[in-house]
Parts: sequence; structure tokens; C-alpha cells
Amino acid sequence: MSFQNTIKALSDPVRREILNMLKLGRMPAGQICEKFDISDAAISRHLSVLKEADLVRDERCGKFIYYEINTSVLEEIMLWIKSLKGDAGNE
Repeated sequence: MSFQNTIKALSDPVRREILNMLKLGRMPAGQICEKFDISDAAISRHLSVLKEADLVRDERCGKFIYYEINTSVLEEIMLWIKSLKGDAGNE
């Protein structure tokens, strides 16, 4: 995992909103697109960035592509950020 790719992916508000949507469960790309007032191609690019950062996974089922959140990467980031804070007993 590249923290740089992950941080870049999380820096965009549309991508953060997509992750918020996916925390409720997997969704088809079309349903994700319906929630935004931007082109399907733009949403597709946002989903690609999230996938490249390993923040989402996709699965093709027939003619649909379903996306789901990959919480393991987010957990790694949270642990890393927590480690930056240091041990509270050492302050």
C-alpha cells in the first residue's frame, strides 16, 4: 500500500462521499453515479483512484460492477496516525 496514493484518494470530497456511501454496504456503480451531479465518467475516474489506492474493491456480476469498501487499508492508516501521536503516558 502506498500512503501517498491513499492520502491523495482521501483528499477529494467526492471520493470521501463515495466511501461514506460504501460503508453501508456494496453498491453497483450506477447507484453510486445517481447520487452525484457529475458525469458517469468522472465518477468512474473517482472509483478508479479509490481502487488504485486499495480503498475499494470491485466485483463484476453480469453486466454490473459492484464496489465495496476495503476497511483494512483505513485501519492501517488509523494505526499509523495513532502511532504519530505517541503513547499518552509519555507526555
